[in-house]
Amino acid sequence: MPAYQIHRLKDSLRQNFRWAPHTSGVTVAKPRDYDCASTVDAESPYAAWAALRETDQALQVGDILEASGDLRICKYVGFEEARWLVPETASQASAEPAAPVEVT
Repeated sequence: MPAYQIHRLKDSLRQNFRWAPHTSGVTVAKPRDYDCASTVDAESPYAAWAALRETDQALQVGDILEASGDLRICKYVGFEEARWLVPETASQASAEPAAPVEVT
């Protein structure tokens, strides 16, 4: 049974997430917008949600469950795939050659 690490969306950002239009596909999340919380043992993200729903630790829209590097974000329609935003470093940006520009 996987152990899911719970990442709670910061309260100051919850309303923005709540009212944002639903997008399909992978959700990109910023690690700085989340606080690490407890873990829960469950067979699936839905089982984790069911186990916590009647407690004071219930999952809310915008919270993320992480198991073995796999991220699932809680949305109104269920759990969808997510990934952490990895900022591009200056060395990576300078290592890529710029595309030549043609002037006519």
